[in-house]
Amino acid sequence: MSLGGERWPSQRARRLFLRWTAAVIVLVVSGALLTAYVKYRAVYDSIHRVTVTDLGKRPPTYGTSSMNLLVFGSDSRAGLDHHEQVLLHTGDDPGNNTDTIMIVHISPGRHLITVMSIPRDTMVPYYQCDSGPGYPGQQADPSAVERINALLAAGGPSCLWKTIEQQTGIHIDHFVELGLMGFVNVINDVGGVSVCAPFNVDDPVSGLVLPAGEHHINGVTALAFWRTREDIGYGSDLQRIQRDQFMLAQVVKGVLHSGLLTSPGKMLSVVSDVAPSLTTDSGLSMLDLLRIAQSLHGLSSKDVQFVTAPNQPFPGDPTATVEFAQPQADAMFSAIAHDVTIPKSAGRPGSATPSQPVLAAGRLKAVANPARSASAKPTFDFSPATTPTADSPAATPTPSSRADAPSATPSPSATGVGSLATNDGGIYATASCGSDASAFEGPLSP
Repeated sequence: MSLGGERWPSQRARRLFLRWTAAVIVLVVSGALLTAYVKYRAVYDSIHRVTVTDLGKRPPTYGTSSMNLLVFGSDSRAGLDHHEQVLLHTGDDPGNNTDTIMIVHISPGRHLITVMSIPRDTMVPYYQCDSGPGYPGQQADPSAVERINALLAAGGPSCLWKTIEQQTGIHIDHFVELGLMGFVNVINDVGGVSVCAPFNVDDPVSGLVLPAGEHHINGVTALAFWRTREDIGYGSDLQRIQRDQFMLAQVVKGVLHSGLLTSPGKMLSVVSDVAPSLTTDSGLSMLDLLRIAQSLHGLSSKDVQFVTAPNQPFPGDPTATVEFAQPQADAMFSAIAHDVTIPKSAGRPGSATPSQPVLAAGRLKAVANPARSASAKPTFDFSPATTPTADSPAATPTPSSRADAPSATPSPSATGVGSLATNDGGIYATASCGSDASAFEGPLSP
């Protein structure tokens, strides 16, 4: 059939054309998916993964759909060449300590994130920890305590995971360890971060050189800021945590503004840069990481809060170490574990303040357990009904037990987990970097 001298394609020709078109589309889409898979697989394979074992009798999940990530930063120089060691001002110290320890709690519905910092100089009991590649393990010793930042070198990530679960009663789902260069790459990938200094800073230990005022800094300078401790304020880890939380608040705002959480391509780029410096448990997949990030796309800066585990000077070395302050610490731990409520506290009477030069520079590997305050009890005694997981095939003894573990039934006269920052001296990610002046105050500052 023709019209105006032109012949219409036959029905058979049209079907053939559509089939070829569909085939081309399938090939293009398949190729794109295969390329994406290869890229994602290559990134995933570059992440170091370890199997977590020997967790003992674990805390229950209380049936919530929240997620708890143990996030920590290692000061290991492994993988850094001489140029990078000089650039990052790290030296070649062979140690492997956790200078930063945080529990990142993602509430059910992914509508709120709570980041709880645990001071690196918190004293904790010796738990049984298996040996493994690069670490000797340790035997349980109810009569001794050690700094929590020494656990990674003693028993690897499993030892840190186990100790934190036993001490807090919070069920950890996964862990993420970020190395020094990984931190630098993250900051660079999100476009840098804004920080404020109330005076000129020139710290020869961390390498931080920063004039007074607000500055937008890159990853190398951000790492120096993050690590600065000895020569500012009281030289305390608690003040360092405070400064770092204000910096993290600015990072959160930068991530949300950049649209990173809604762009799989951008996320892949960031993870690609971080992957060589990243260690996770073997149960955390690349897809899990992307799903976690994408599930948070609706967050705003007011939905992210930063708190520090309530603490007080440790009697055995009160100027350099701390212990969890009770009952405030257990109340915070319980709120996170249940993601429901805690009794409203009137401040944090046991916590260190700028007038207390707690956690000054100093070292204490382990000390015999002295007469401790009645509030300092070494470990939670979890319900026998707790079901062992694949990571903990059988319950193992712990140094001692405590009778005041968080109850599965929270107090009815309490406030929600979203109020932790308000009630316990924390901040929200809406905070400006200029409001952290108290974190710089002390005899070591100008």
